[in-house]
Amino acid sequence: MFKKTFVRITSVVLLSVPSIVFKIFNIHTDPILSSIIFGFGIVVAAVLLTWAAEAAQIDISASLAIAILALIAVLPEYAVDIYLAFRAGSHPDYIHYAAANMTGSNRLLIGVGWTAVVFAFVLSKRLKGKKEVEVKLEPKAKLELAFLGISSVYCFFIIFLHRISIIDSLVLITLFFVYMIVVSSGEQREPHLRETTKGFLSITKLQRFFAVNGLFITAGIIVYICAQPFAESMIEIGTKFHIDKFLLVQWVAPTATEAPELLVAVIFAWRAQGEQAIGTLLSSKINQWTLLIGSLPVAYIIGGGGHSLMLDARQGEEFLLTVAQTILGFAIILNLKFHIRDAILLFSLFFIQFLFPGMQMRIYISIIYFVIGGIFIIIRWKELFAVFKSVFNKKNFKPKLF
Repeated sequence: MFKKTFVRITSVVLLSVPSIVFKIFNIHTDPILSSIIFGFGIVVAAVLLTWAAEAAQIDISASLAIAILALIAVLPEYAVDIYLAFRAGSHPDYIHYAAANMTGSNRLLIGVGWTAVVFAFVLSKRLKGKKEVEVKLEPKAKLELAFLGISSVYCFFIIFLHRISIIDSLVLITLFFVYMIVVSSGEQREPHLRETTKGFLSITKLQRFFAVNGLFITAGIIVYICAQPFAESMIEIGTKFHIDKFLLVQWVAPTATEAPELLVAVIFAWRAQGEQAIGTLLSSKINQWTLLIGSLPVAYIIGGGGHSLMLDARQGEEFLLTVAQTILGFAIILNLKFHIRDAILLFSLFFIQFLFPGMQMRIYISIIYFVIGGIFIIIRWKELFAVFKSVFNKKNFKPKLF
């Protein structure tokens, strides 16, 4: 049975060969063609990651499998941001771009990623004759929401002090590892396996350990190979059409680096696995909101900079807008439901910033985010209490790995 699974996985891996060849031999071509070639490699990696996450749930909790998937899928974003922060250590003008890339990728994740998942899920259900209008999250999502809420509240200190310091790194990175310990303690249940991943049931636990981790590693390598040239191709396309450099770093590059995780989530949603789709992006958001932000000062110091990445007025406003959007996203799914009207609201507010790009307008949009988010939180105060109460459950601190 596993032989068929192996053949199918190998066939899909072979589809990434063109992108690998282009990377190894450093073949340069038209940026549009390059973006297609390397973009296809990212699609292959996304498919492999979904299979790896499904198969991993045979032996570990679904939450931990999704967290590992999300961490691997978001690696391209880490690579770009950490590189920019490292360069900023000796080239101060790069500080501007490190913050821009981080805020852009975070807002893209919620404004486009979360909403795309709901639309894909609802459409897949409608095509099957079912009138679904929302994605329902499982109770275990309360833990992810709690960590998202805690990290979002902490980020107000960064806004107030206009810097991301090594102290922030210590707090946020610690928060990330506590999150990983907590999700590893989730209950292990019968996984929802498809034809390809059912083959993993026919091999021993040890064989499955190496096979699943090999699949994760293979997908990660493909993502690593394709992410940089794909991002560069997107930037070249933007430059070709005379797009502002700051906007390229803030939006074009994140669009490329966020592609793996967005594709993974949409694939889950299209398969009508809405809770896993949202779970993937929720975990990715926590990764970026803790480990990624926390890694920036470390990279900055290694690159020759001081102990803090200072934020200027524009970066401060961008960070404020990112926190405000996160608070609204958090508030919307407090009741463990993500309705299509909520998705429309998030996307609309995300899109407005492009119609009114001025810095003053970003303050107004932030206020709108906070006001609407505050209303949701007040209405759902009982759900808010339940979310933070879940963190103190002793069962959540008994990690269960392979």
